[in-house]
Amino acid sequence: MPSSQVAVLGECVADAFVTNPLTPRDERDGDPGGTGGGAGRDPDGPDGLDGAGGAGGAGAGAAPDGPGGELLLRVLPGGGPANTAVALARLGTATRFLGRLSGDTFGALFRAHLTASGVDLTGCVGAAEPSTLAVATLDSGGRARYSFHADGSADWGWSTAELTAARIGDVACLHTGSLALVRAPGAEAVEEALSATAARATISIDPNVRAALVDPAVYRERMPRWCAVADMIRLSDEDLEHIRPGEPVERVCDAWHEAGVRLVVVTRGPLGALVSVDGERACVPAPPTRVVDTVGAGDSFTAGLLHRLRTGGLLGGRLDRLDLERAADAAAFAARVAALTCSAPGADPPWARDLDGSDPR
Repeated sequence: MPSSQVAVLGECVADAFVTNPLTPRDERDGDPGGTGGGAGRDPDGPDGLDGAGGAGGAGAGAAPDGPGGELLLRVLPGGGPANTAVALARLGTATRFLGRLSGDTFGALFRAHLTASGVDLTGCVGAAEPSTLAVATLDSGGRARYSFHADGSADWGWSTAELTAARIGDVACLHTGSLALVRAPGAEAVEEALSATAARATISIDPNVRAALVDPAVYRERMPRWCAVADMIRLSDEDLEHIRPGEPVERVCDAWHEAGVRLVVVTRGPLGALVSVDGERACVPAPPTRVVDTVGAGDSFTAGLLHRLRTGGLLGGRLDRLDLERAADAAAFAARVAALTCSAPGADPPWARDLDGSDPR
């Protein structure tokens, strides 16, 4: 029987969120652990942690003592590919994560979070380098802006000797994206793995542009060759503006179809998503949602899309049997998954049970 497993290749990132304003010490309200407020979707979840994103309360950062006060940080497991792997597994898709996981405190956090969500970690590499840290600031709309501490970290060290066909395994789909595709020295090995796997599995890419860390021109230059190997690309309207600024979305989709990719999905936040299959297009609305924050929403959308395509028997090849109707159906399901993610703090995607009669408001 053909495999139905999805492999997700990429980074885990420790997302550190500010949980309080910069407050003088004598005005603090007594949260010495820096764990902040807010509960996740499943406070008694299987990982035995505090339930915020499946693994909250991992640490706190503080400014030095003095009149400037203290800044509290709440550290949650994140990183676009890891978020996608967690969301896929929670939806019920057998998911194999391929990551280079550090032996530091954050690496332990990642392992606990991924394992508790049902992700297979047997394809991971134990890395001597430290984990990547991102400090996230939320704007008034719940969108995160990140500053990264990524130089020399574990995620980017892939070699061709590590990233073999045996490590990837017998999978129906290989998904990757974000910084793993563009950060040296491992990006070249990741691209080689995509090309080698395309002959036997569906290839999915989410560019997830980090303009503060990587010049958007890098994504612009590499997109044609990613489209040549990928069967599906999902990106946000913000990503699109970084890669092809000022161009109509339809023109960009058509250029990428011509380069080789069959399915392009552009997510547009509360405006829903544009779905393009070989130049045929449909718009899918976003469910009404009370947004806590949008952290991990795009990653959850990608997971929902892949999950629905898998349950429809469409993964495992070049998406030859995919038509616009089925692509739009998958995107509508993915929008529900993303909406539920927005309704909880941090990258805390829903479990399959949460979608039964779900109302994300």
